[in-house]
Amino acid sequence: MSEERNMIPLILTGIGTIIGTVGCLWFYGYLHFAKPEDALLLSDFTMLKTVPGEDYKISLTPAAQVAQCVDGVLVMFDTEQKGLSGVLVNNKKQAVRCVGQETPQLQQ
Repeated sequence: MSEERNMIPLILTGIGTIIGTVGCLWFYGYLHFAKPEDALLLSDFTMLKTVPGEDYKISLTPAAQVAQCVDGVLVMFDTEQKGLSGVLVNNKKQAVRCVGQETPQLQQ
């Protein structure tokens, strides 16, 4: 009973099963491969600095986004695309904090 078994079909079956499982999960949406395009900006924002005695002009029509303070961070919600939201950050990916609410403190 010391016959040798050919392991190549067993290995190929295992690899094929893994590839088939990953492909099936991806096809039905249970697996998502993130791409750089998935992290696109919702919109570009510019801060208008207010100087006393100087006039500035803004559009009368409101933006499609609304902001709300959540846990001391300014969160933006899009009113046109339901469920689309994000945190407002600067060019260094630092979150914009809210004034008037207690901001989270670093635990020491």
